[in-house]
Amino acid sequence: MVKPFDEQPGIIKVTSGYTGGETENPTYQEVCSERTGHYEAVQITFDSSIYPYEKLLELYWQQIDPTDPGGQFYDRGKSYQTAIFYHSEEQKKVAVQSKQALQQSGKFLKPIVTEILPAKVFYEAEDYHQHYYKKNPQHYNRYQVGSGRAAFIDNHWGRENDK
Repeated sequence: MVKPFDEQPGIIKVTSGYTGGETENPTYQEVCSERTGHYEAVQITFDSSIYPYEKLLELYWQQIDPTDPGGQFYDRGKSYQTAIFYHSEEQKKVAVQSKQALQQSGKFLKPIVTEILPAKVFYEAEDYHQHYYKKNPQHYNRYQVGSGRAAFIDNHWGRENDK
């Protein structure tokens, strides 16, 4: 989820990590064990005067399968389920409206299952996870195609949105 946001104007920082669970300072292995309650997530620091929250949500929806309750593409389990973590009541309201608009758009035949949850403590992932797409471009690109993610995005949103 880092790449689509990373080079957008107004995006200050995109950090890979874990949130939503109860385990303090979890490791990747612990999160993947499905015993921490955490989601794999990104924390985005942005200048809302340049890149508003609504635009963040729009780009987010275009990077996921919001109808899959079991994870994302090859990655299965709670830690891979989609969620939006809000930091204020205004963000919650906008996220809920965004989800409702997507559901009503008819773009997806199945219900939108992405949860909208209050933000919890965010734990930064290990260094090797940060900007993984830059550190391991061949593996990253193979995964995009092999997992079906690239085809899904192209089918639902068109190539111009797979950044």
